[in-house]
Amino acid sequence: MRAPSVTASDAPAESGSPWRSWRLVAALGLWAGGWCALMMGSGRLDLANQALILLACGALAAVWLPMGLSIALGVVGTLLFNWVFVPPQGTFRVDGVQNLGLLLGMLLIHSEVALLLGAQRREAARTRRHAREAEALRRWSERLREGGEPLSLLPELAEQLRLASGAAVALRAWPGAPRDRLAEVAEGGWISTGTPADDEARAALNHVLVAGQPMGPGTGYHEGLGFWVLPLRGTRQAWGAAALQGDAVQANAQALRLHLQALCDLWGAARQRAQAAADEQAARLREQAQGLRNALLAAVSHDHRTPLATILAAASSLEAQGERMAPAQRQRLARTIIEETEQLRRLTDNTLQLARLGVPGLQLKLDWESPEEVVGAALHRLRRRLPEARVSGRAEPDLPLLHCDALLLAQLLDNLLDNALRHSPPEAPIEVLARRQDGQIVLAVRDRGPGVPAAWRDKVFEAFQRGPAEGAPQGQRAGAGLGLAVCRAIARAHGGEMRVRPRAHGGSAFECWLPVQPQPAGPESMATNETGGPA
Repeated sequence: MRAPSVTASDAPAESGSPWRSWRLVAALGLWAGGWCALMMGSGRLDLANQALILLACGALAAVWLPMGLSIALGVVGTLLFNWVFVPPQGTFRVDGVQNLGLLLGMLLIHSEVALLLGAQRREAARTRRHAREAEALRRWSERLREGGEPLSLLPELAEQLRLASGAAVALRAWPGAPRDRLAEVAEGGWISTGTPADDEARAALNHVLVAGQPMGPGTGYHEGLGFWVLPLRGTRQAWGAAALQGDAVQANAQALRLHLQALCDLWGAARQRAQAAADEQAARLREQAQGLRNALLAAVSHDHRTPLATILAAASSLEAQGERMAPAQRQRLARTIIEETEQLRRLTDNTLQLARLGVPGLQLKLDWESPEEVVGAALHRLRRRLPEARVSGRAEPDLPLLHCDALLLAQLLDNLLDNALRHSPPEAPIEVLARRQDGQIVLAVRDRGPGVPAAWRDKVFEAFQRGPAEGAPQGQRAGAGLGLAVCRAIARAHGGEMRVRPRAHGGSAFECWLPVQPQPAGPESMATNETGGPA
């Protein structure tokens, strides 16, 4: 929402020519009315009362008249009063000290009233100007706080400066944190709004970009310039500069310059806060990337070593003693190599996937997929790998399509099934299902294993966290702590979330909750596959 700017309509009413004309007419009418009253009361009022009438009219008229005109009318009125009413009448000569004192008193009072009212008007105008400037600063501060990236508000800053000063404005600002300001100025490494009027203004603008010091009248630095160049200052450095060329600069209005500098400094402070936030975010991303690299190196050096050692031992035994081994023994070693290679493949896939999903700005290869097909494909892969596994699948009818990366969802279900098989007894059933709940699609793998303790229900989805192994089948190797972390990363990459909840009669349900997107045209293209019954 754009904050309102202070415009010329916010100026005091006395600057408007219609109102000034009415004030002049009213003031002259008061003078005329006073003279009419004097003429009508001539011969019936003494000289002192006549002077009081003229003084009262002059004081009332001075409220609406400029100070100089009010004093001039007071002098003219006093002279006319002397000509018409003070003896000897018809001359400017004054008889008697008393009459001379009366005329001098009238002049003094007229002048004093005009001076006092003029000073009051100046103070009132100054107060109104300060109020307008304070309101402009408040609005500009709110605009900077609500407007996001300060660089996008440079045109608005130029407009604020133009409205406040009536001057032509040219702005230049650094798009990032400058390292070598002289080199970047030489290369034109800035963004700009407006164009400096001449080479002198252009050179001064570049100088302030580097030095961060204001230039021009009243700044104490190159005061002979006919324009101002003000830095856009933060707390530690200038983030840009503004050149202002106009009559207000020539008038050397120092209060105006301080107001313009305050507008510039508000932008500079906002720009510095935005840069600090960007630097903090970059440092946090670097720290996360370094932590991920360290974790991945730890996984490669530790969790990959065990299957590699097992493969190497089995292969060495086959090479050295294969001819002397019984066929069953050779088959057992070959099976060990296959199983450990498959384990190593899963570790490698999860490690690489976790690294890829941790990259900011990741773009997924999304397509429309049927939840029934996703579940059916997961069951087919598992049965081909482990035909003896007691796994069944189920999907509710008429589920909406998922807008997803099918390969990633396949890896998610494979990891959940591998986790369920690892932590469940061989005879315990495992179920894969797809259903709709609370406006979302839920892909779940449910087992009858030992369950997940309440204290571990959040930790199990963190990388390299291995939950307690009580109840796991004997001889089953602990996982690397990557599978569930990859599942959560995949779910979040799709705008969803992973949850684990205990089942009523033992075991756990690991659920991937995915949002339902607006469906594509052509619902007749939604094909479903048979997911099959219990294996």
